[in-house]
Amino acid sequence: MIGNIIYGGEILLEVFKDYLTLQGKSENTINSYYLHIKGYYQWYLESFGRECLVLYRENILDYISYLRNIKKDTGRTINSKISALIKYNEFLIEKGIQQDQVVSKNDNIKVQQTYANPSDITKQEVDAFRQQLLENGHRDIYCLATLLAYAGLRISEALNIQLTDFNLTVGELKVTGKGDKDRVVYLNDKIINSIREFLRVRESESPYLFANSNGNVIHRSTVNKVFNKYSDKITPHTLRHYFCTIALEGGLSVHEVAYLAGHSNIHTTLIYLNPSREAIRYKMSQL
Repeated sequence: MIGNIIYGGEILLEVFKDYLTLQGKSENTINSYYLHIKGYYQWYLESFGRECLVLYRENILDYISYLRNIKKDTGRTINSKISALIKYNEFLIEKGIQQDQVVSKNDNIKVQQTYANPSDITKQEVDAFRQQLLENGHRDIYCLATLLAYAGLRISEALNIQLTDFNLTVGELKVTGKGDKDRVVYLNDKIINSIREFLRVRESESPYLFANSNGNVIHRSTVNKVFNKYSDKITPHTLRHYFCTIALEGGLSVHEVAYLAGHSNIHTTLIYLNPSREAIRYKMSQL
């Protein structure tokens, strides 16, 4: 109950979205939290045959167990859902719907740090993928893929680039990353040329570099659809992965790559130092 109004689950979720918006959360975070809480509601309804009104710690622990043992979610996925539940719990407290915080970061699953395999995507595969985009008239997605592969941007960062964010003469791009933190990314010739050629044929007057016919930012589902059409292996995230790998192999330091990729924790960058099978074989042959 908020004031004298009793909210049903769906209406409460909409109020939760407004709450997140006022907190300055990104659209991706809001949608992610919304879907995670909706998933919890669905599990609760199927488990107990009634609508969830407040959060109980016993239910939260049962839900985490369900995600681990029945649904077989990864630790990272479970932790994302726990983060959504923590924020939702805070929202319920602030709105006077419940008093106690029943879920916290202490409930997170310990995630075993894995090592990235630089050989998952080769330069030849990336260049062939980009060429397919170019030859099939996807100049915008070609430009986007080039940015992801050779500047290491997150897809959300790339899609939100505005025309005033880059200077092609000096080869610099201002990127707003997680937590609204700004950083300057340096552009190589591949990126500069792809942006210049895209701007030459671009018809939109939108302030955003990648805009749809309505002038709004291209939705990531549109990007994924094009990616899936031309590759069953390459995604926006794997192109970012590719950048981190080739940047380290090309001689940039871990700290430099962490800065360019916007990693807040250098340990995230360190996972890309895992050598490829080919590199190991070559070094072993030289012993």
